[in-house]
This record gives sequence, C-alpha cells and structure tokens, in this order.
Amino acid sequence: MEIKKNNYRSNKIVMGIAAAILTGLVFFAKPMEVSAEGRPVSITSCVISGDQVVCQLSAGSVPYGDDGNYYIYADEVWQDGPRGQAVARASAGRSVSVSFPLNYNTDSSNLSRKFLVAVKRGGQMVQVSDEHYITNPEAIAAYSAARNDHGIKGILPDVTRISDGQLQDLGIQQIVYNMDLGELCSAEGQPDAIAFSYNGKTFYFNGEVLSRYDSTIRSINRFGIQVTLVLLNGGEGDFGKDLIHPLAAGGDCPGYALNVADEAGTGHLKAIGAFLGQHYSGHMGAGQVDNWIIGNEVNARTSWWYTNSTNMDLNVNIYVKAFRILYNELKAQNANVRIYNSIDQEWGRKSNPGSFLAKGYLDQFNYYMNREGNIDWGLSYHPYNSPLYDPYAWNGPAVWVKESISSPYITMQNIDILINYMHQKQFLSPSGEVRSISLAEIGYTSAFGSEAQEASIAYGYLKAASLPDVDAFMLFRQTDEASEMESHLNLGLYDLSGNKKPSYEIYKNLGTANEAAAKARASEIIGMDIDEMVSKNIIWTRGGNGVVQ
Repeated sequence: MEIKKNNYRSNKIVMGIAAAILTGLVFFAKPMEVSAEGRPVSITSCVISGDQVVCQLSAGSVPYGDDGNYYIYADEVWQDGPRGQAVARASAGRSVSVSFPLNYNTDSSNLSRKFLVAVKRGGQMVQVSDEHYITNPEAIAAYSAARNDHGIKGILPDVTRISDGQLQDLGIQQIVYNMDLGELCSAEGQPDAIAFSYNGKTFYFNGEVLSRYDSTIRSINRFGIQVTLVLLNGGEGDFGKDLIHPLAAGGDCPGYALNVADEAGTGHLKAIGAFLGQHYSGHMGAGQVDNWIIGNEVNARTSWWYTNSTNMDLNVNIYVKAFRILYNELKAQNANVRIYNSIDQEWGRKSNPGSFLAKGYLDQFNYYMNREGNIDWGLSYHPYNSPLYDPYAWNGPAVWVKESISSPYITMQNIDILINYMHQKQFLSPSGEVRSISLAEIGYTSAFGSEAQEASIAYGYLKAASLPDVDAFMLFRQTDEASEMESHLNLGLYDLSGNKKPSYEIYKNLGTANEAAAKARASEIIGMDIDEMVSKNIIWTRGGNGVVQ
C-alpha cells in the first residue's frame, strides 16, 4: 500500500580464522576467478551439527581439477565466486560429505555466509556449484521461547491506547508494529548507548529508543498478545548510514534496501539480527517478539525497498541476501521465531511503474530460496482492496478482481488464488508443509459510510478465519490517521476525536461467543448470508474501475 505509510513516522515509538580441525583443511590467498563451464556439483545441504557445518555434495559428473580435490569456500554475501575463505577440501567425487568449523560469534563466523565448491584448474580456482547457506540456524539457539499463538485476530495498535484496556476489550490476539533500524543504532560514547559484542566487534544500540520499544512490547505480552515487528530501513539516524545499500544512496523514499554490498553493512546487519533475536527472546526482560517481517512491500521498489535499479532479479537478489542474514541471526537466538517476507496486493498489475509485480517478485524470491537452501520462511501479504479506498471488500471491480491466476489484484475476495498458489510443491517448506501466511496489513475505509466498513471487516476476517494456512489477520489500523484521510483512507476503528466507530463493535464480536451478532449485522448490510458467501466462496464483482463518488 502506498499512501498510508506516513504511519511509520506518526506511529513510531520514539521509541581471525579459528584453528583448523579438519585433516587436509587449507587456506588460500585471494584467487583469480575463472568462469566455469557449467556447475555440475550440487550442494544438497549445509547444516549445523554441534560446532561444525556439514555439507553434502553430489555430482552427476565429477568436474576436472588439477589435483582431484574439491575446495569449499565460505563467502560473505557481497562476494561472488571463490573469493572468500577456503574452509575445507575433499577428494572430488559423485557423493561427498565435508565439514568445517562453524566458528560462531567469532570474526570468522560461518553462520550467515554462503558456501560454494571450486576446483583448481591451471592454478586458479573455478566455481563448480551454486551457492548454499546454512538452513538450520536454530540448532544453536540459546532459547526456544513458547510462542503466543492464540488466534489470528490482530491490529496495528494506537500506542496511546495500549494501557486503557481497548486491545483486551477488542479481543486482540496479535499486534504488528514497526521498527526503524536506523533509529535503533547508536555509537560509542552516546548517552544510553548499549554495547553489544558480536563476531569480534562491538556495536552500539540506542538505549532510549529500545526502552520505549521494550515498554510497549512487555505491556502487549502481559495481555497474552503476540507481537510481530516489521524491520524497516528509513534511512534516518546518524548511526545507521551503513545500512543503506549503495544502490539506494541519494534516494528520497520512506524505505531503502539494506546494505549487503560491503563488509561494514553486512557486519552491522548480522549484529542487529543477533542483538534483536536475543533482546526480544522473552528471556532478557525486554519482552518477546514471535514474528519478524523483513521490510515492507518489498516489491514496491520506489517506496519500500528502494534501489536505483529497475532490474527485478538484482533487487530480489539484494533482498534475499538481507533476508538470509536476518533469518539465520534471529533464529540462532530464538529457535521458535518466524521470519516473513512482505509483498503487496498488486499481483498482476502495477499501479506504479517503478514497482515490480508481486507474483513475479514472489516467484523469484522462492527460486533463490530453493536454489540456495530451502528454509522455513513465511509469506506476509497485504490483500487490500483495489483501489485502496474501495469500501466494498465483498464486491470489488471485475476489472481488477478476477478468479484466475492472472488477476490484476489479489484481495480478500480472491485470496484463495494465493493460498492455492502457495500449495504448489515448489513453494512448500523444508518439511513439506504449506508456509505460514500472515495477512499482516489489511484495512477498510469508513469514508463512504460506516456500514461498508463494518461489513468489509466482517467479510475479510471471516474469510481469513476459514483458511487454515492463514496465521494472522492484522487490521490496519486502530485509530484514523489524518494524512491518510486526505485520500479517503479512514481505516481506523476510532475517529480522530477518539470516538469508536460502529466497526469497533463488529470487530470486537468477531471470533468470540458473540460472533453471530457480527455475522447478522454484516449479512444485513451485504444482502446475503455472510456464512454462505464465505463457505461457498461466492464472488460478487461490479462494473467500473472502483472509483467511488
């Protein structure tokens, strides 16, 4: 979603190589890279076992090498080819197992590096495999905090109302909140700076900002409510400049691609992931975060994952590298957290030419995840109406909402298209399950009458609740935002004066013993039994382009 994002400001909380232990392990000076004729070797797995990384290699045909050996390289994400550290070697073969030290929390940590196989030809190293990452970082997690999984009913909270009991009154089971990483960073000597030593360096975090997040998260946890944090890079703050990707430098956007292009940015990002995973593990007195969303609507390049390149593969590749680092670092602290990507509802049509299609972006993200080691990532999807201010969740414009994979938009009306798409074999998790799907941002306007908002909220929630693969329905938002209202996006359950709208009562009753009353009210507004509409997946559409006068 585009215009709504002013909320990320208005709702912010101001707030050396270890000794080798393998026989035959060798290290090399930085080699010249020679283009390989194909990559016949596959790294089929890289997993942590004790204090070692164990990689399984297979080859349909054994590639030629001067000395008959495979050399395993550990690259930082910004390196390409055999340019990192050679961490092991083994005799070349069709099926080979090789291991080397994990070196966790040292300056040669392999936790978030990528691995590749090379052979020596004419004294130079030639890459003969694709890259592969560790896929079980949770194996070394210090914590496995019990998750607060109590239901899908969620909201973006108004922090001024957290203490007045309204979240409990609404029956909220989850909240989603935003964290700007630049704000979080600090420097040595700054007031309230918190030192964190990681991978042989010391990093600093803003204690004042953290204390405000901590207070809010602890309060939410005390209510038994689950917390999801969205990690954003707003490019703000004096101490997070190295977090902006070089291709995003000089941009003017609310969100920037994270820097995975050099040693400073990558090292900082690893430390941030480790620090946040530990700090919000539920064991440090700061509260517990169960879910992390990496970026916001990252297919919307010119808004939320900005780079100056219009090449989708390049942009996805940058995102995947940041995602891999944060996934491994967060799960290496708390084994039970879930990590989500984030795309918008523009499945087959771009309203902004600078964006990428959500479907294409998702496909390319999944391609890299399968190619470089499948992990248990989750999908965060924002199934807004189209246009955003269209008030009728159950009756969208036929030109935008279709019952086919080629639909321009996927909203709550045709959300089953996305669910079915994620059931495909190539999208399944490492255990063969459908991935966790979080509808982490969805809202409906009252700008064209309170009844439409009431019925839309009921329809959206009940549709989500009917889908076993959906783990969150996060209503956007608790209180109207003035800047959004200029575009008819009166999305709150409260108006600007603090008055509850009729939609408050209907959302309160959904998912409770009083749900029948909410259903009856929605059915009356829609003109059809809402249970029948949801259970039979009845899709109404209307003519026009959705512009409401």
